[in-house]
Amino acid sequence: MGHGWQGAVLKLFRGKDFTFTVTGAEQVTEDYRRVRFTDGGLLAAAGVHPTMWVRLWFDDAGKPHQRAYTLVDPDPAAGTFSLEFALHDGVASHWARTCAPGDTVEATLQGTGFEAPDPLPARLLVVGDPASLPAVNSLLDALPGVPATVWFETQHASDDELPVRLDPAHHELRRVPRQGGGADLVARVKAELPELADAASYVWIACDTTTTRTLAAYARKELALPKERVHALGYWRAS
Repeated sequence: MGHGWQGAVLKLFRGKDFTFTVTGAEQVTEDYRRVRFTDGGLLAAAGVHPTMWVRLWFDDAGKPHQRAYTLVDPDPAAGTFSLEFALHDGVASHWARTCAPGDTVEATLQGTGFEAPDPLPARLLVVGDPASLPAVNSLLDALPGVPATVWFETQHASDDELPVRLDPAHHELRRVPRQGGGADLVARVKAELPELADAASYVWIACDTTTTRTLAAYARKELALPKERVHALGYWRAS
């Protein structure tokens, strides 16, 4: 399958292509699925860093369709990792529901990157949702011992069962049901962030694009947090 104009652009920006092979899958909840892979040489070629992600390519009625996913528990020695899919109606979700061991999927590595804040933050302040859960968990794993508050937006009752990797000694989880297209999450974070955030904190925001932009602007402009202490990336677009 060709990757169309998007693939051509990624090539211009030195995107590297790999083929992953499915080794198994498990239904984490009725709305969330984990698929395990061998990496096709990815980890040996690129190494590993927190929140590392790749673009998967799917066939959409003969047209290339790509979506980005964060690596879960990458093991460079074994050449394996998992990807987690927040399920909905769509090409990628359909593939995740039906894939079987031996199936392959093409992927491109381009655009990923993360450097741990230096010095380490006094507190980590995270805003995420099921789509960014693998990245949230990767971030928490990468900064062990750093106190963290996580605002986690949920869409389904089953989201309460999702495996957020919390250390009870250091982490606090604040669940926020999705209402008003993310408006409730914005209001909750704006009401609670000021008492926790300062120049020694690190704010990491990854939810739908509109919510992410709104909260990032709030943290940078209204709270006047240093730009190097606010990381924001929209993980999906609300329809």
